[in-house]
Order: sequence, then C-alpha cells, then structure tokens
Amino acid sequence: MSDARTPSEERRTDERDPTSTSTTSGTRRLRRFVGVALAVTAYWTLVRPRMLNWGATPTEVRRPLAGDALLPEPDGESTMVISIDAPPEDIWPWLRQLGQGRGGFYSYEWAENLVGLDIHNADEIIPDYQDIEIGDTVRLGKPDRFSDTHLEIAAISHERALVLQTPDQPPWWVWSFVLDPVSETETRLVVRSRIRLPDNPVARVASQVVLDPVTFVMTRGMLLGIKSRVESASGIETLLDV
Repeated sequence: MSDARTPSEERRTDERDPTSTSTTSGTRRLRRFVGVALAVTAYWTLVRPRMLNWGATPTEVRRPLAGDALLPEPDGESTMVISIDAPPEDIWPWLRQLGQGRGGFYSYEWAENLVGLDIHNADEIIPDYQDIEIGDTVRLGKPDRFSDTHLEIAAISHERALVLQTPDQPPWWVWSFVLDPVSETETRLVVRSRIRLPDNPVARVASQVVLDPVTFVMTRGMLLGIKSRVESASGIETLLDV
C-alpha cells in the first residue's frame, strides 16, 4: 500500500500540529503587543501634546508666564488658550470671582458635582466676590467635605494675571491665568497648569494617565465657559449703549 496522503489529509495534519498552533498564537500576541505599543506611542507623542496645549501657539507654550517661578521644574505642564472678543478689563472680573462658593469655575458643573464638589457657576459678575488679596483661599470643593482641597492666591497683576497655588511649600500645583491683549477688542486668555508628581514611577504614570484627560476636558470647558459669558455680557452692554 502507498503511504501517500492527499492534500486535504496533509492540511488536517498541519492543523493538529502543536508547533503550528503555538506559532500562530505567538504571532497573534506579537501583533497585539505591537498594536498597543503603536497606540501608546501615538497618544504620547501626537494626541497628548495637542490635548495639553489646546488652542495655544508654539510661542505661547514656550514663553514664561507669571507663576512659573513658583514651580520652576514641573513634572507636568499644560498651556491652554482661547481668544475672547473683549478687552482684558471685561474678562478680569470673571477671574476674580473664581472658586467654590463664589463664581465657580465656568466648566462642566454636572461633572464637578458628580463627585460632590458643590460647584455653581455664576452667569454674572458678583460684586461681593471682587475683592481678592494675595493669600486668600480659593476653594475647589465643599469645605465640610473637602477641607484640604483648596488653593491660595499667590500673585495678582491687575487685569493681567492671577496665580493660584497649593498652600504647601514647595507647591505641587501652580495654576496661572494670564490675559494677553491682541487688540482693543480681543484678548488671549492663557491658562497654565504646572504640577509636581509623586516620586514613585508607577504613581507618576498613573497620575498622568488620569490627570491629563481631566485637565484637558475641564480646562477646555472653563475657557469656553468664560468666553461665552464675557462675550454675552459684552453683547448686552453694546445693545444697551445703542
């Protein structure tokens, strides 16, 4: 009798070959690893920088701002910018009333209150919240629930810059708001966040994975919220003047 096998029998033998199955599984794992590596690289080199520097020009990202000296070598930094059709003096009052229990942060109120911060964003300038001084507390959440969640005013430059920082020394977070006039009727609002991360490498990466998207979403919401409020108020004043 002949030992020759038909092509179909040879294929069935190959399919039952443990070496062939192992090679296929190894190839799949390699492809998955390469896919994940490419995705992480694309996020870290392309998506993340655009996210953290939303709206900013390369010059605005690189330039020194008020508050930088408080945390000269940050582990993480974002510089996000928006153009507002109004002069700095029209934007400044909205910045002066930032804070929980004051004018809020003009971002996504529902998201902030989802974790119990009790934020209520003002849609008007409130005179009682306009007097601010260096050292004043700016709360980020309800004092009875988040007693340690607050910032202090570190620097004030009238109608130009407001700098907040965590009260510890050196601070682990510095939050700067800078108004750059472009013309008599247009201003660039620059918001820079600088943070100091934990020394533990795993904690550092985990912190960035969590903080970066949150920083992008909430800061972008804040910038859009301020722009909307300022331009709406300016539009009403223009109509009243007419």
